[in-house]
Amino acid sequence: MNSTPRTDFKAVPDRDDLAEIPRDLTYYPVNNPSPRSLSAEQVAQFDRDGFVRGIRIFDDAEIDEIRAYFDRLLEHVTAEGGNSYSISSAHLKYGRVWDILAEPRIVDRVSDLVGENVVGWGSHFFCKLPHDGRRVAFHQDSSYWPLTPSKAVTVWLAIDDADLENGCMRFIAGSHRFGHLTYRPSDPSEHNVLNQTVERPEQFGTPAVDELRAGEISIHSDLLLHGSDANDSDRRRCGLTLRYAPADVRAHLGWNEKGVHVRGTDPSGHWSNRPRPTTDIDG
Repeated sequence: MNSTPRTDFKAVPDRDDLAEIPRDLTYYPVNNPSPRSLSAEQVAQFDRDGFVRGIRIFDDAEIDEIRAYFDRLLEHVTAEGGNSYSISSAHLKYGRVWDILAEPRIVDRVSDLVGENVVGWGSHFFCKLPHDGRRVAFHQDSSYWPLTPSKAVTVWLAIDDADLENGCMRFIAGSHRFGHLTYRPSDPSEHNVLNQTVERPEQFGTPAVDELRAGEISIHSDLLLHGSDANDSDRRRCGLTLRYAPADVRAHLGWNEKGVHVRGTDPSGHWSNRPRPTTDIDG
């Protein structure tokens, strides 16, 4: 590995680059008859619906501290020319985010869904400021990622309370079982945070709302259709997305360099095991 590891990964790879990767984008059911942290019912729901939600991880004092940290981080990034959506691959740069990615209470739940050898490879703040006018069209995470096979999951940690008023996530339950879906490029007039739109998402399942209290998480499959409306309220809606995969998943375009071994091992040595950054915004 280079003496100075990369931190400049594209949040969204080029479509042409992704098209050249032979990816297996089919859903692999969870095979865990004896979960340790999730209930058997939650594991069954993930298989059926593509998500579980409302899982309390951090108590009020803990999430208050995390929120205060994010407030400082957002001020720091904004001062350097970024914005509330640009804090991506944050665990590669900020020790506090690395800590959250490796948090055992989160990894325990993820491990029940993906197995004992778990790699944390992504961390991205999605922060909708009050009245920011931007939405996230319905999409599948797997469309954006140079990973195969499609076994990754996203943990969405609520930094602020997230509800319909301030633009919480919406899911299409069961849509993950359709595999990879056709999408169209988004038009700039749509004010989409991302650049893809799956039309008529309700044809693929049942709409569901991911309302979360600060400190709670939801976990969803990388094939699940999800999106969110604009935040038209007077309140901020910040969430931290944490991305995980079993160690047998392969990453192209150098994305294996993002990896942190958060549980078990990586027998093949494919994924990097990035150390905790030694510096942060607070020194």
